[in-house]
Amino acid sequence: MIPTPEEAWNLLTEYNEGEFHQKHGRIVGDVMRWFAEQLGYGEEADLWETVGILHDLDFEQYPEQHCIKEQELMRARGIDERVIHATASHGYSLTVDVKPEHEMEKVLFAVDELTGLIGAVALMRPSKSVDDLEVKSVKKKFKDKKFAAGCSRDVIRQGAEMLGWELDDLIDRTIQAMRASSAVE
Repeated sequence: MIPTPEEAWNLLTEYNEGEFHQKHGRIVGDVMRWFAEQLGYGEEADLWETVGILHDLDFEQYPEQHCIKEQELMRARGIDERVIHATASHGYSLTVDVKPEHEMEKVLFAVDELTGLIGAVALMRPSKSVDDLEVKSVKKKFKDKKFAAGCSRDVIRQGAEMLGWELDDLIDRTIQAMRASSAVE
């Protein structure tokens, strides 16, 4: 069974009560949908969004088992292995050996950390918005390891490499995707 985005949201909120994790799930879901449509996977946009929403399903309650426990939780509900593999793969080389293989998984791997960094950069701007955010502003903060230190620059770089994209291209596309998200304020 592949959950609809609405079913994915209900499952996410069952395991994540905090506003931060819920909002992050919404943003990553929206960003994944945008990429699905931009990369020619429009017919799978719901799947991509669902994967984005569910990728941190276990993070709030099981941070020490991140990307491991969520596989168990989803299997217990009969969720399709494509969703399970995709969500787990964003923890590749960090918490699991599940390698991103499909383009959807590589996008998730790349944008999960990057959406956090972009969001943090946007909050520092007078507008507090991604609407007027430029790649050069993100790149400047990307180089500052102390800024949004929890956002792994190595993972973002690895994600761009997996996709065969330049880092600037990944940042630009992700900014565009976040501008299209209703979850980004």
